[in-house]
Amino acid sequence: MSTVFSKVINGELPGRFVYRSSDVVAFLSIEPLTYGHVLVVPVEEVDKWTDMAPELWARINAVAYEIGNAVIEAFDVPRAGNVIAGFEVPHAHIHVFPASSMDDFNFANVIPADQTDEAAMDEAAQKLRAALGTNEDGTKI
Repeated sequence: MSTVFSKVINGELPGRFVYRSSDVVAFLSIEPLTYGHVLVVPVEEVDKWTDMAPELWARINAVAYEIGNAVIEAFDVPRAGNVIAGFEVPHAHIHVFPASSMDDFNFANVIPADQTDEAAMDEAAQKLRAALGTNEDGTKI
């Protein structure tokens, strides 16, 4: 059965993509810690990061690194948060988000999907795409 992330990747559900390659995608979280919160996800469905082929795990981390630098540039923050949680969706992923303090890492403070500001989400995606040099579908310009 397809995960919700696979449905986003395949276009069955909407997603604000900021990065896309044949093996890894990155799109905004629908329940962000802050605007600019990105999920870096393998195209292949793998439940736990520890079940992933080491080469794919290395690739996902390389993309998370690139996204992290774009987050710092786009949102003018001192750090990019990087968290592997993996309990909410059975499809391995890395959370990358703007961070100014440890308070920004509290997942109890996510903005619920029905309370996100659509314009702020669109603006965050555009800022990240500009920093990454990607199109609206996440592919490189």
